[in-house]
Amino acid sequence: MNLAKALASVGGLTLASRVLGLVRDSLFARFVGAGFASDAFLIAFRLPNMFRALFAEGAFASAFIPMFNKKVGGRDAADGGGLPAGILFAEQALSVLLPVLIVMTVLLEALAWPVTFLLSGNFNGVTHDQFAYAVMLSRITIPYLALISLVSLLGGILNSLNKFWVNAAAPILLNLTLIVALLGFHSEDPLITARNQAIGVSVSGALQLAWLIWACRANGVSMRLRMPVWNADVKQLLKLILPAAAGAGAVQINLVISTALAASLLAHGSVTYIYMADRLNQLPLGLIGIGLGTVLLPTISRQLGAGQDAEAMATQNRGLELALLLTLPAAVALIVCGQPIAAALFGYGKFDANDVARTAEALAAFSIGLPSYILVKVLTPGYYARQDTRTPVRYATISMVANLVGNLALIVPLQHMGPPLATALASTLNVAMLYRTLVKRGHFTVDARLKRRAPRLALAAVAMGVALWFGQGLMVPYVQGTWLVRGLALAVLVGAGCAVYGAATLLSGAFTRDDLAMLRRRKRAA
Repeated sequence: MNLAKALASVGGLTLASRVLGLVRDSLFARFVGAGFASDAFLIAFRLPNMFRALFAEGAFASAFIPMFNKKVGGRDAADGGGLPAGILFAEQALSVLLPVLIVMTVLLEALAWPVTFLLSGNFNGVTHDQFAYAVMLSRITIPYLALISLVSLLGGILNSLNKFWVNAAAPILLNLTLIVALLGFHSEDPLITARNQAIGVSVSGALQLAWLIWACRANGVSMRLRMPVWNADVKQLLKLILPAAAGAGAVQINLVISTALAASLLAHGSVTYIYMADRLNQLPLGLIGIGLGTVLLPTISRQLGAGQDAEAMATQNRGLELALLLTLPAAVALIVCGQPIAAALFGYGKFDANDVARTAEALAAFSIGLPSYILVKVLTPGYYARQDTRTPVRYATISMVANLVGNLALIVPLQHMGPPLATALASTLNVAMLYRTLVKRGHFTVDARLKRRAPRLALAAVAMGVALWFGQGLMVPYVQGTWLVRGLALAVLVGAGCAVYGAATLLSGAFTRDDLAMLRRRKRAA
């Protein structure tokens, strides 16, 4: 498989989803602003959003895909392998997963009050009616957890069959649903608009599940409901899922800790600043990190299963190279140009200039850790493909403790910048431990090509950052205009950054003419 081509397929659809997500967040800022209503919705949305990241993009896929691939490839299959053996395993997994999800949903609905309190710390002192409103929003969004977990099961099957685009397209339905809710059902009262957004979250979960069911049937995958099966395969799957959830979701769990501390210790609106900054930070993370993680895990697991250890190591080296090529300039751009970017996207209506400035500050703190967030996605497949989920969870636990300590130390002096900075530093620690252990075990060695290119990519990103620092002032007057003017200003800013970075990579030798010629040959061959 061509790694870059597969990443482009997933990344292109993820780009569409993230762009729609920015449209959604821009409308949300315009109609709801930054205050209690926005904070209450974002707290209610945090729990299902975390489960989406843990299951749809993390734990379930990390545990399920390698086992499913073994079944399809003939290993561990009584009938010699093939798709039917894989589908049988998926049905057995569903037979246990579905009852667990139903029970979990009922429990969370019953425990919505303490869960909301845990995530918000009573919102730094609100009235009884305000907190009851926040609990109501949580109850509305909780069904999304079960729906998106089922989506992850079906998406894992399609990813294993190299149908990456189907699962990557599913989040588009979430953003479209919330955009429709904002445009068609907004109100002058932010509390009503936020409630309608919560309803839209669960509606989108049902739509995503319907989309995956249709796509599976269109690709010859039809699953039956069975009575719960408790066999060795299911036990092994469940044994792998829980540690993988913490390992793959360290960033999300760190964000939950940061959000809870911000809600309980900082002024109303701080949760919204951190959320909006995280959404901008998530754009490159979604395009690069999730795309690479989605493609690398089944690719490396197949190569290892076939005894192609050298090819698996080469695949991971190219994954790291792609991650650095795309991540370093994104991190520098978000740090340098956070103010005009936040102003262009969110500076409307109820979201004022002060809100924009605070969002840009939180974004700069988050972006320091952007390379680390993505490198976690690149390094963890090296463990999951070998069915080792314990090591990542051990390191994720250490990083979560570091994040908590960092939050407590930084939240008072740095306010809304403290939690994002603590999250960035904790993620960097996680990457260092993951990398060191892979190297120590002999499962990863940096090849000559990556050693040569990595420092040159960093130099090219710095050159781009200097150019943007001096050039962004020209765009500031235009990020306060109409949607069209703001969009054009951002397009010019992004285009200029890409042009400078592209030239810098060529001049530094990080990207050579031979690479361009190879890309042209592959394009003609395609």
